Amino acid sequence: MSASHSFLPREHGATAMLLTPVICAAVLAREWRWSEIATLTAAVAALAAKDPAVVLARQRFVWKQPHPETAGAARWFAGWAAILVVSGVVLVATWPLTAILAMGLGVGVFSALAVTINVKNRQRSTLFQIASAAALTSSCLATSLSAAGSIPRWCWWLWLLLAMQASAGILVVHARLDARIALRGKALGKERYRLAAQIAVGLLTSAAIAFASMGGGWIVLALLMAALSHGYDLHSQRDAGALQLPLKQVGQRALILSSVYAILVIVGLW
Repeated sequence: MSASHSFLPREHGATAMLLTPVICAAVLAREWRWSEIATLTAAVAALAAKDPAVVLARQRFVWKQPHPETAGAARWFAGWAAILVVSGVVLVATWPLTAILAMGLGVGVFSALAVTINVKNRQRSTLFQIASAAALTSSCLATSLSAAGSIPRWCWWLWLLLAMQASAGILVVHARLDARIALRGKALGKERYRLAAQIAVGLLTSAAIAFASMGGGWIVLALLMAALSHGYDLHSQRDAGALQLPLKQVGQRALILSSVYAILVIVGLW
């Protein structure tokens, strides 16, 4: 990593997981306020600040010698922090105090956890991956607060549905990575992500059954589509040829799935 390294958001999956709920909530709120822009900039800044924060934490607690990228990381972190502060000032003026305190505490705790986990190189922890999905998709709650001044019941359902799909997607991708490693003769029989992904697919299917009993046809369709897609992906991971699919294509397929899923959820909650 060079000293001039750019600390822009580069985890495309995480970025999509953050922004998709923002769009969904903005559409479902059926209202528009300028504070929604502050919500968007605050969310992006909080996500982007993680990478330079990890570099600074490693310099402070891990590396014994100064690294050239540390100075650049400090500048980028200061820039993202400034954007976060300015956005926060706007939100303080428009959100209820309890919401500000709850969201601020949540963002602060999860950011500190994410930095700690990354410094310890444990970012592939199953629990952390699921927590990340829940944290990133909670951006819909913040958007609803900015758009309508409250969090209606549909927004809580939106968060749950998006978090379930995001968690399943993360686990399926990591199951694929484990399978590719095993294919090269390393970590044979290591399938912790496969089991977790199978459980996630089961939860999506169970949720579809529950919504079917409530008459939520579009949401049932979204859940079943996601469950079938992830289930097929897990099945194909047993084939060595299918595992050779470039990860870029895997990411593109995941983005298409999450986009169609989000559209169906919007229609179902409208």
